[in-house]
Amino acid sequence: MTTNGLSRPCKRCNAHEAALVVRNEPLCRSCFTIYINTKIIKRMEAFRTRNSAEGHRRKLLLPISFGVSSTCLLDVLSRHIKQQQDRNGRPGYSLILLHVTGASLSTSAGEEDKNIEKLKEAYPQHPYFELDLSSVYDSGRSLDQGSQEEAAFKLQRLLDSASSATSRSDIVSVLLTRAIVKFAIAHECEGILWGDSTTKLAEKILAESAKGRGFSLPWQVTDGETPYGINFYFPVREVLKKELLDFAKMTDSRLVDLISDEAFTPAQAPVSSKNTTIDLLMKQYFESVEESYPSIVSNVVRTSTKLQPSVVGLRRCKLCTHPVTKEQLGIESWEGTQDSEKDPSGDKLELCYGCSRTIPESAIPLLPR
Repeated sequence: MTTNGLSRPCKRCNAHEAALVVRNEPLCRSCFTIYINTKIIKRMEAFRTRNSAEGHRRKLLLPISFGVSSTCLLDVLSRHIKQQQDRNGRPGYSLILLHVTGASLSTSAGEEDKNIEKLKEAYPQHPYFELDLSSVYDSGRSLDQGSQEEAAFKLQRLLDSASSATSRSDIVSVLLTRAIVKFAIAHECEGILWGDSTTKLAEKILAESAKGRGFSLPWQVTDGETPYGINFYFPVREVLKKELLDFAKMTDSRLVDLISDEAFTPAQAPVSSKNTTIDLLMKQYFESVEESYPSIVSNVVRTSTKLQPSVVGLRRCKLCTHPVTKEQLGIESWEGTQDSEKDPSGDKLELCYGCSRTIPESAIPLLPR
């Protein structure tokens, strides 16, 4: 996307001067806004008013990270719900907003607090909730002060067990998903709306494959049923991150105020290579590729829709909780050396290959149930 088309007419309306070039197409501000809205709303076809029973509003959970994708998704869907209300007298769905604190390894608590207050002020029509990442240890009952401290201590010990920055980041990512899923199910949500852009999904596809968790991609990057017991939806899957950044800047100044400063800064590798994660490397790669070759990023994501789960196992990995077959459990199974007799306790058989690379066997007792 460039701004070199400023002296050219918009290719869609031919009435205004183009403000930017989107995938080789010069667009004015208005047509660009319509372009982004259309890309997102068409992914919400199942939640049109006519598909919901009168008197029953379908609840969807929207996790907010204050990144550009989830924030733009919130804004687009808020307008969509209002349009449904104005046009049909009732919306086809409602949103519940959730932010999980302690899940960002780079955002300060002070910045999180400011963003949270701005969000509540900008979108008061949606119920808003906050959770700490340690709530993933909640067994279903509200945690008292002592239990909260114990959960936070367990989480910290689990993170300290990670042998690398990649492992630590992976633990946070997996537990974040589990905490969000648990909340959504507890609040009887029909599905979870993830704000992953085309760029983010491409990053995840390669990163998860590199971590040894490629078998779970059909559940992590495509719409539909998941082993978690709740449906996942990705309404922003056809929009690039750079397009969302321009959308935020052009449509409403409050969007820019809500989005974390980190979202506007190109991914940069840490000074020390030992602090570099697989996720960061993939983020750097695809953010650079989408500038000149957006079709490559789109093709990676488009190809992923053809993925189908292999034989779904009856066992569950204790960290990611994905169903796995015996062949997908532990490092030994992938090396062809797994032998249950070598491990009477069965601990080694309780992690999938990817998760067995993320945490040591000694950390298994620290995992939430």
